[in-house]
Amino acid sequence: MKTDVRALSRVREWYGPHSSTAAEWPVDALMLAKGTTTVSVVLPARDEESTVGDIVTVIRRELVERAPLVDEILVVDSNSTDATAERARAAGARVVAQNDVLSHLPPLTGKGEALWKGLAASSGDIVVFVDADLRSFGAHYVAGLVGPLLVDAGVHFVKATYERPYIGADGVPQRGGGGRVTELVARPLINLFWPELAGFAQPLGGEYAARRAVLEQVPFVTEYGVEFGLLVDLLDLVGLDAMAQVDLGHRTHTHQDMSALGRMAGQIMLTAWSRLEGQGRVMASEPPAHTLLQWGLDGDAGLVDVAVAERPPLASVLEEDRA
Repeated sequence: MKTDVRALSRVREWYGPHSSTAAEWPVDALMLAKGTTTVSVVLPARDEESTVGDIVTVIRRELVERAPLVDEILVVDSNSTDATAERARAAGARVVAQNDVLSHLPPLTGKGEALWKGLAASSGDIVVFVDADLRSFGAHYVAGLVGPLLVDAGVHFVKATYERPYIGADGVPQRGGGGRVTELVARPLINLFWPELAGFAQPLGGEYAARRAVLEQVPFVTEYGVEFGLLVDLLDLVGLDAMAQVDLGHRTHTHQDMSALGRMAGQIMLTAWSRLEGQGRVMASEPPAHTLLQWGLDGDAGLVDVAVAERPPLASVLEEDRA
């Protein structure tokens, strides 16, 4: 009980000074703080032709042309089968194919792979990650995330928080209904094992920013455990006081079906297990299974693999390439 109380007290102590809203970071003020710091926005995208162009257009118009806060817009095309790359390029982004980045390495799959390749292909001192399926995107998403990094040298990582409604088949938003894997899997795991991180309202959200020097020092899980892994690893690397969150207001995006959410949950649990094992907090005679038997509505069953791989810290790979 004492440990729980102390953790809660630590979260409360952290929350106020390290939480803000996007409105507190106006672009004009950030331009004064920017100096020579360069900013890259990286969008991992797989079959997002309906949204990626609009997101890139907003960033280019508001944060490149009207106010040069962003120096680079990079879309990582994660083996799309639609016009994602063409739409992004036409809107003004530089587009790279996921497997063409560090192509001498064996290719891997998943969102985390696209993020890691985006880190490698971009050049900004600050890297902002934004999901490419957003339907509520505004320039304040980027400005809000880079704000704390530009004005406070002690902040190294900034995570977004937002209202995340669930929009069902009827098209009616349900407040608080989004983030089902967050509430059922990620948040319990965090509170059980890393309670210092409990103040992050959207631990699995895809919008966050960090200093390149920090991101290059941590591994990236290649599947949907990437955001969970980054939170835990960055806590170890830079400490809670170097982490912050910014409320961006409202976020709507494409929702996954229950089968997909089950696979994501399995990947996050395996990611958590690997961190607990790496920290010496669990020991097992054999690793956990990485297959998931899923049942369909008609009673049919299928076995899926939810194993997660990891890319090592990018700095180590670049150092090997230079050697």
